[in-house]
Amino acid sequence: MPQLTDAFGRAIEYLRLSVTDRCDLRCSYCLPRGFTGFEEPAHWLSFEEIERVVRAFAELGTRRIRVTGGEPLVRKDVHQLVSRLNALPGVEDLSMSTNATRLRKHAASLRQAGISRINVSLDSLQATRFREITGGKLGKVLDGLMAAKQAGFAPVKINMVVMRGVNDDEVEDMVEFCIAHDFTLRFIETMPVGDAGRVTSADAYMNLNEVKARLAQRYELLPGVSPGGGPARYVQVAGTELRIGFITPISQHFCETCNRVRLAVDGTLYMCLGQDDKYELRPLLRDGIDDVELKQHIRDAIARKPERHEFRDQPDKIVRFMSQTGG
Repeated sequence: MPQLTDAFGRAIEYLRLSVTDRCDLRCSYCLPRGFTGFEEPAHWLSFEEIERVVRAFAELGTRRIRVTGGEPLVRKDVHQLVSRLNALPGVEDLSMSTNATRLRKHAASLRQAGISRINVSLDSLQATRFREITGGKLGKVLDGLMAAKQAGFAPVKINMVVMRGVNDDEVEDMVEFCIAHDFTLRFIETMPVGDAGRVTSADAYMNLNEVKARLAQRYELLPGVSPGGGPARYVQVAGTELRIGFITPISQHFCETCNRVRLAVDGTLYMCLGQDDKYELRPLLRDGIDDVELKQHIRDAIARKPERHEFRDQPDKIVRFMSQTGG
Protein backbone atom coordinates (compact mmCIF):
# COMPACT_ATOMS: atom_id res chain seq x y z
CA MET A 1 0.00 0.00 0.00
CA PRO A 2 1.40 3.47 -0.87
CA GLN A 3 2.47 5.50 2.11
CA LEU A 4 3.00 9.20 2.77
CA THR A 5 6.46 9.79 4.19
CA ASP A 6 7.96 13.17 4.99
CA ALA A 7 11.53 14.33 4.44
CA PHE A 8 12.54 12.96 7.84
CA GLY A 9 11.24 9.43 7.24
CA ARG A 10 8.06 9.78 9.30
CA ALA A 11 5.02 7.95 7.93
CA ILE A 12 1.96 10.26 7.90
CA GLU A 13 -0.91 7.96 8.75
CA TYR A 14 -3.08 10.29 10.86
CA LEU A 15 -5.21 13.19 9.61
CA ARG A 16 -6.91 15.58 12.02
CA LEU A 17 -9.89 16.94 10.11
CA SER A 18 -11.52 20.20 11.22
CA VAL A 19 -15.13 20.56 10.11
CA THR A 20 -15.55 24.03 11.66
CA ASP A 21 -13.49 26.69 13.40
CA ARG A 22 -16.51 27.72 15.49
CA CYS A 23 -17.07 26.64 19.08
CA ASP A 24 -19.81 27.10 21.65
CA LEU A 25 -17.25 27.51 24.46
CA ARG A 26 -14.46 30.03 24.98
CA CYS A 27 -11.68 28.16 26.77
CA SER A 28 -9.18 30.62 28.17
CA TYR A 29 -6.18 29.05 26.40
CA CYS A 30 -7.91 28.71 23.02
CA LEU A 31 -10.32 31.51 22.07
CA PRO A 32 -10.58 34.94 23.69
CA ARG A 33 -14.01 35.94 24.98
CA GLY A 34 -15.81 37.95 22.35
CA PHE A 35 -13.74 36.58 19.44
CA THR A 36 -15.67 36.82 16.16
CA GLY A 37 -12.99 36.36 13.48
CA PHE A 38 -14.27 33.04 12.20
CA GLU A 39 -13.91 31.73 8.65
CA GLU A 40 -16.71 32.62 6.24
CA PRO A 41 -19.02 29.63 5.56
CA ALA A 42 -18.44 30.08 1.83
CA HIS A 43 -14.81 29.16 2.48
CA TRP A 44 -15.63 25.96 4.38
CA LEU A 45 -14.92 22.78 2.51
CA SER A 46 -18.20 21.10 1.61
CA PHE A 47 -18.84 17.54 2.72
CA GLU A 48 -18.17 16.45 -0.87
CA GLU A 49 -14.80 18.25 -0.88
CA ILE A 50 -13.87 16.84 2.52
CA GLU A 51 -14.77 13.33 1.39
CA ARG A 52 -12.63 13.75 -1.71
CA VAL A 53 -9.58 14.90 0.26
CA VAL A 54 -9.93 12.15 2.85
CA ARG A 55 -10.31 9.55 0.08
CA ALA A 56 -7.04 10.79 -1.45
CA PHE A 57 -5.28 10.57 1.92
CA ALA A 58 -6.63 7.05 2.45
CA GLU A 59 -5.42 5.95 -0.98
CA LEU A 60 -1.98 7.28 -0.02
CA GLY A 61 -1.96 5.17 3.14
CA THR A 62 -3.45 7.42 5.84
CA ARG A 63 -5.48 5.14 8.09
CA ARG A 64 -6.58 7.28 11.04
CA ILE A 65 -9.01 10.18 10.76
CA ARG A 66 -10.01 12.36 13.72
CA VAL A 67 -12.93 14.74 13.25
CA THR A 68 -12.29 17.99 15.17
CA GLY A 69 -13.13 21.68 15.25
CA GLY A 70 -13.54 24.17 16.87
CA GLU A 71 -16.39 22.10 18.17
CA PRO A 72 -17.35 19.62 15.42
CA LEU A 73 -20.91 19.16 16.65
CA VAL A 74 -21.82 22.76 15.82
CA ARG A 75 -21.52 21.80 12.12
CA LYS A 76 -24.94 20.79 10.88
CA ASP A 77 -25.41 17.12 9.92
CA VAL A 78 -21.83 16.18 10.79
CA HIS A 79 -22.96 12.58 11.43
CA GLN A 80 -23.77 12.35 7.70
CA LEU A 81 -20.19 13.30 6.88
CA VAL A 82 -18.93 10.74 9.40
CA SER A 83 -20.97 8.02 7.68
CA ARG A 84 -19.47 8.93 4.32
CA LEU A 85 -15.93 8.91 5.68
CA ASN A 86 -16.50 5.61 7.44
CA ALA A 87 -17.43 4.02 4.10
CA LEU A 88 -14.16 5.01 2.42
CA PRO A 89 -11.77 2.12 1.68
CA GLY A 90 -8.62 2.38 3.76
CA VAL A 91 -10.09 4.35 6.66
CA GLU A 92 -9.55 2.02 9.61
CA ASP A 93 -9.95 4.32 12.59
CA LEU A 94 -12.49 7.14 12.81
CA SER A 95 -12.60 9.20 16.00
CA MET A 96 -13.76 12.61 17.24
CA SER A 97 -12.60 15.33 19.62
CA THR A 98 -15.43 17.29 21.22
CA ASN A 99 -16.24 19.45 24.23
CA ALA A 100 -19.33 17.20 24.75
CA THR A 101 -21.79 20.04 25.30
CA ARG A 102 -23.94 18.60 22.49
CA LEU A 103 -22.93 14.98 22.85
CA ARG A 104 -26.00 13.90 24.80
CA LYS A 105 -28.08 14.60 21.67
CA HIS A 106 -25.63 13.22 19.12
CA ALA A 107 -23.77 10.31 20.79
CA ALA A 108 -25.96 7.51 19.47
CA SER A 109 -26.07 8.82 15.87
CA LEU A 110 -22.29 9.35 15.82
CA ARG A 111 -21.68 5.83 17.07
CA GLN A 112 -24.03 4.44 14.44
CA ALA A 113 -22.35 6.55 11.73
CA GLY A 114 -18.95 5.05 12.50
CA ILE A 115 -17.15 7.03 15.21
CA SER A 116 -15.52 4.47 17.50
CA ARG A 117 -13.56 6.63 19.93
CA ILE A 118 -14.30 9.99 21.56
CA ASN A 119 -11.95 12.50 23.19
CA VAL A 120 -13.64 15.04 25.48
CA SER A 121 -12.05 18.25 26.76
CA LEU A 122 -12.70 18.62 30.49
CA ASP A 123 -10.50 20.92 32.56
CA SER A 124 -12.45 21.02 35.81
CA LEU A 125 -15.03 19.04 37.78
CA GLN A 126 -16.13 22.16 39.65
CA ALA A 127 -19.06 23.94 38.02
CA THR A 128 -17.98 27.47 38.91
CA ARG A 129 -14.39 26.92 37.86
CA PHE A 130 -15.47 25.19 34.66
CA ARG A 131 -17.56 28.25 33.79
CA GLU A 132 -14.60 30.53 34.52
CA ILE A 133 -12.31 28.53 32.20
CA THR A 134 -14.76 27.85 29.38
CA GLY A 135 -17.80 30.10 29.78
CA GLY A 136 -19.98 26.98 29.66
CA LYS A 137 -22.01 24.66 31.88
CA LEU A 138 -20.33 21.60 33.38
CA GLY A 139 -23.61 19.69 33.58
CA LYS A 140 -23.94 19.57 29.79
CA VAL A 141 -20.47 18.04 29.45
CA LEU A 142 -21.11 15.43 32.15
CA ASP A 143 -24.42 14.51 30.50
CA GLY A 144 -22.59 14.15 27.19
CA LEU A 145 -19.96 11.93 28.75
CA MET A 146 -22.56 9.60 30.19
CA ALA A 147 -24.32 9.47 26.82
CA ALA A 148 -21.05 8.55 25.13
CA LYS A 149 -20.48 5.78 27.63
CA GLN A 150 -24.00 4.46 27.10
CA ALA A 151 -23.59 4.60 23.31
CA GLY A 152 -20.62 2.25 23.53
CA PHE A 153 -17.65 4.43 22.60
CA ALA A 154 -14.42 2.75 23.67
CA PRO A 155 -12.33 4.28 24.90
CA VAL A 156 -13.76 7.60 26.05
CA LYS A 157 -10.74 9.82 26.71
CA ILE A 158 -10.79 12.87 28.96
CA ASN A 159 -8.36 15.64 27.95
CA MET A 160 -7.39 17.93 30.82
CA VAL A 161 -5.13 20.93 30.18
CA VAL A 162 -3.30 21.32 33.49
CA MET A 163 -2.74 24.96 34.47
CA ARG A 164 -0.80 26.01 37.53
CA GLY A 165 -2.91 28.04 39.92
CA VAL A 166 -6.02 27.38 37.86
CA ASN A 167 -6.92 23.69 38.05
CA ASP A 168 -3.77 21.81 39.08
CA ASP A 169 -5.35 21.09 42.47
CA GLU A 170 -7.91 18.87 40.66
CA VAL A 171 -5.45 16.39 39.13
CA GLU A 172 -6.16 13.66 41.69
CA ASP A 173 -9.91 14.34 41.56
CA MET A 174 -9.84 13.81 37.79
CA VAL A 175 -7.98 10.53 38.25
CA GLU A 176 -10.63 9.29 40.68
CA PHE A 177 -13.43 10.46 38.38
CA CYS A 178 -11.96 8.50 35.47
CA ILE A 179 -11.44 5.40 37.59
CA ALA A 180 -15.08 5.55 38.69
CA HIS A 181 -16.43 5.89 35.14
CA ASP A 182 -13.92 3.74 33.23
CA PHE A 183 -12.61 6.67 31.18
CA THR A 184 -9.05 7.09 29.92
CA LEU A 185 -7.36 10.29 31.15
CA ARG A 186 -4.86 12.47 29.33
CA PHE A 187 -3.08 15.46 30.83
CA ILE A 188 -1.89 18.15 28.40
CA GLU A 189 0.61 20.99 28.78
CA THR A 190 -0.45 24.46 27.69
CA MET A 191 0.93 25.55 24.32
CA PRO A 192 1.70 29.09 23.05
CA VAL A 193 -0.71 28.94 20.08
CA GLY A 194 -2.46 32.28 19.43
CA ASP A 195 -2.70 35.19 21.86
CA ALA A 196 -4.83 33.24 24.33
CA GLY A 197 -2.47 30.28 24.35
CA ARG A 198 0.60 32.47 24.80
CA VAL A 199 -0.89 34.26 27.80
CA THR A 200 -1.96 31.03 29.45
CA SER A 201 1.39 29.37 28.78
CA ALA A 202 3.27 32.33 30.21
CA ASP A 203 1.10 32.61 33.33
CA ALA A 204 0.03 29.04 34.10
CA TYR A 205 2.33 26.56 32.32
CA MET A 206 2.93 23.40 34.32
CA ASN A 207 5.51 20.75 33.46
CA LEU A 208 3.70 17.42 33.45
CA ASN A 209 6.73 15.64 34.84
CA GLU A 210 5.78 17.38 38.07
CA VAL A 211 2.23 16.06 37.80
CA LYS A 212 3.45 12.53 37.12
CA ALA A 213 5.77 12.63 40.13
CA ARG A 214 2.92 13.83 42.31
CA LEU A 215 0.65 11.03 41.15
CA ALA A 216 3.40 8.47 41.76
CA GLN A 217 3.32 9.39 45.43
CA ARG A 218 -0.33 8.34 45.66
CA TYR A 219 -0.68 5.62 43.02
CA GLU A 220 1.47 2.81 41.71
CA LEU A 221 2.05 3.72 38.05
CA LEU A 222 2.84 0.93 35.59
CA PRO A 223 3.82 1.16 31.90
CA GLY A 224 0.69 1.29 29.76
CA VAL A 225 -0.66 1.80 26.26
CA SER A 226 -3.94 3.01 24.81
CA PRO A 227 -5.58 2.78 21.36
CA GLY A 228 -5.07 5.68 18.98
CA GLY A 229 -2.39 7.38 16.96
CA GLY A 230 -1.73 10.34 19.20
CA PRO A 231 1.33 11.62 21.07
CA ALA A 232 0.49 10.67 24.68
CA ARG A 233 2.88 8.58 26.75
CA TYR A 234 0.80 6.30 28.97
CA VAL A 235 0.97 4.71 32.39
CA GLN A 236 -1.62 2.49 34.07
CA VAL A 237 -2.78 2.89 37.66
CA ALA A 238 -2.12 -0.44 39.35
CA GLY A 239 -5.23 -2.28 40.52
CA THR A 240 -7.48 -0.36 38.08
CA GLU A 241 -8.19 -0.22 34.37
CA LEU A 242 -7.25 3.47 34.24
CA ARG A 243 -4.63 4.55 31.76
CA ILE A 244 -3.19 8.04 32.11
CA GLY A 245 -1.52 9.74 29.17
CA PHE A 246 0.86 12.68 29.33
CA ILE A 247 1.03 15.00 26.31
CA THR A 248 4.16 17.12 26.72
CA PRO A 249 4.81 19.36 23.70
CA ILE A 250 6.93 21.73 25.80
CA SER A 251 8.81 19.70 28.41
CA GLN A 252 9.42 16.60 26.28
CA HIS A 253 8.44 17.11 22.67
CA PHE A 254 7.44 14.13 20.52
CA CYS A 255 8.32 15.60 17.12
CA GLU A 256 10.56 12.71 16.09
CA THR A 257 7.53 10.40 16.02
CA CYS A 258 4.97 12.89 14.68
CA ASN A 259 2.67 11.03 12.30
CA ARG A 260 -0.04 13.62 11.66
CA VAL A 261 -1.11 16.68 9.71
CA ARG A 262 -4.17 18.91 10.12
CA LEU A 263 -6.77 19.92 7.56
CA ALA A 264 -8.53 23.16 8.54
CA VAL A 265 -12.16 23.81 7.65
CA ASP A 266 -11.07 26.17 4.85
CA GLY A 267 -9.01 23.44 3.17
CA THR A 268 -5.61 24.55 4.46
CA LEU A 269 -3.23 21.74 5.36
CA TYR A 270 -1.07 22.53 8.38
CA MET A 271 1.93 20.25 8.63
CA CYS A 272 2.85 21.25 12.19
CA LEU A 273 0.86 22.76 15.04
CA GLY A 274 3.85 24.87 16.03
CA GLN A 275 4.99 26.08 12.61
CA ASP A 276 3.53 28.24 9.85
CA ASP A 277 4.04 25.69 7.06
CA LYS A 278 0.77 25.28 5.19
CA TYR A 279 -0.64 24.20 1.84
CA GLU A 280 -3.98 25.51 0.56
CA LEU A 281 -6.11 22.83 -1.10
CA ARG A 282 -9.42 24.70 -1.44
CA PRO A 283 -8.41 26.85 -4.46
CA LEU A 284 -7.07 23.75 -6.19
CA LEU A 285 -10.23 21.76 -5.54
CA ARG A 286 -12.42 24.57 -6.83
CA ASP A 287 -10.23 25.04 -9.88
CA GLY A 288 -11.11 21.48 -10.90
CA ILE A 289 -7.94 19.45 -10.35
CA ASP A 290 -8.34 15.70 -10.84
CA ASP A 291 -7.64 13.03 -8.23
CA VAL A 292 -4.15 12.27 -9.53
CA GLU A 293 -3.22 15.94 -9.20
CA LEU A 294 -4.81 16.13 -5.74
CA LYS A 295 -2.69 13.26 -4.47
CA GLN A 296 0.43 14.86 -5.88
CA HIS A 297 -0.39 18.13 -4.11
CA ILE A 298 -0.81 16.19 -0.85
CA ARG A 299 2.61 14.60 -1.39
CA ASP A 300 4.07 18.05 -2.06
CA ALA A 301 2.51 19.34 1.15
CA ILE A 302 3.89 16.48 3.23
CA ALA A 303 7.35 17.19 1.81
CA ARG A 304 7.14 20.59 3.55
CA LYS A 305 6.52 19.12 7.00
CA PRO A 306 9.18 20.58 9.31
CA GLU A 307 11.34 18.51 11.59
CA ARG A 308 9.93 19.97 14.79
CA HIS A 309 8.03 22.83 16.39
CA GLU A 310 9.72 25.77 18.13
CA PHE A 311 7.37 26.39 21.06
CA ARG A 312 10.26 26.83 23.48
CA ASP A 313 12.54 28.80 21.17
CA GLN A 314 9.90 31.03 19.55
CA PRO A 315 6.78 31.09 21.73
CA ASP A 316 5.43 34.15 19.87
CA LYS A 317 5.62 32.53 16.44
CA ILE A 318 2.11 31.10 15.99
CA VAL A 319 -0.49 33.86 15.86
CA ARG A 320 -3.46 31.75 14.65
CA PHE A 321 -5.77 30.37 17.32
CA MET A 322 -5.97 26.65 18.04
CA SER A 323 -9.52 26.47 16.69
CA GLN A 324 -8.32 27.86 13.35
CA THR A 325 -5.76 25.09 12.98
CA GLY A 326 -8.04 22.24 13.91
CA GLY A 327 -7.99 20.46 17.24
